[in-house]
Amino acid sequence: IVRVRPLTCTETRRGDRRVVHSLGDGAVHVSAARHDATFGFSAVFDAGASQEAVFEGSGMRQLVEMAIDGFSCTVFAFGQTGSGKTYTLMGPLTQSETQPAAPALLGLMQRSFAYLLEQSQSHGSDLALSASYLEIYNEQVRDLLSSGPPCALPLRWSKTRGFYVENQLSVDFESLEAIVSLLLQGAAPRRRRTSAHALNRHSSRSHALLTIHIRSRACQSITLPTWVSQSSACPSKQGTLCFVDLAGSERVKETGSSGELSMEANSINRSLLALGHCISLLAKPRGKWMHIPYRDSKLTRLLARSLGGSGITLMVACVSPSSHCLSETLSTLHYASRARRVTTRP
Repeated sequence: IVRVRPLTCTETRRGDRRVVHSLGDGAVHVSAARHDATFGFSAVFDAGASQEAVFEGSGMRQLVEMAIDGFSCTVFAFGQTGSGKTYTLMGPLTQSETQPAAPALLGLMQRSFAYLLEQSQSHGSDLALSASYLEIYNEQVRDLLSSGPPCALPLRWSKTRGFYVENQLSVDFESLEAIVSLLLQGAAPRRRRTSAHALNRHSSRSHALLTIHIRSRACQSITLPTWVSQSSACPSKQGTLCFVDLAGSERVKETGSSGELSMEANSINRSLLALGHCISLLAKPRGKWMHIPYRDSKLTRLLARSLGGSGITLMVACVSPSSHCLSETLSTLHYASRARRVTTRP
């Protein structure tokens, strides 16, 4: 899906023109000098769309239900710095445990948590829920829920589990307040890396992955004969719901970054380039697949199952309507068009 944010005050004062328009039925049109293109997606939300409309129209309810049924589901937001990725996923950046966001402004994550717990209650005690929260900063995987400063964790691979993070902390939760508290704890500025530059006062300098682990046992309440193994008669289903807030794709010279900020930007761009390369290869017909280079970055390793495995993935492409951001907007829309052609077998 695509979400087009409103023009900012800075863009309006600068006299930027609006070059991105929703045509309805999942079509978005970009009109500017020497650029006139129409793209088709599952859904397009223009600047007037509410957070609730994005949640209801994006298919998030179905993803939550499929995660409960044992599927591996992923939602990731992609777009340039300042395009509204974190707002779409989480809501206002100013929210905290002491200052919660207004209900109308809550993002896809909190709304999905609420629906998940609503479904969990209807299943009784059959579901066990836990969460892990990681960030990838300068190609280091760090645990955002661990006590003390986030420290680098090793990324391993096994035949049964694929790529996984060793020693990551997983926290059980049973209430909406508990999981929202974990989200805000991990996203706090003292935990997740953010910085200010010319394009965004609160730019994410890392990719963040919050994963909800859902374990269920279909016949937990049934009394079985002593000679029947509970595990063989009632195999547990394990689903996941992963939210990925990607750092912004950006041109370093546009941000005015230097020193450490420039190094961070280059690291971000390298990992997004690796992600784009994997998506481009996966978008080819299955018979023409070559080697998919998941090992080129930590990000693509952790998203390998989401991109080309047996999972279900929703990409939220966030774009600016401003003429000043035209090249980045076109890049994002082309990126999303390629991702839409990727098919998996869940």
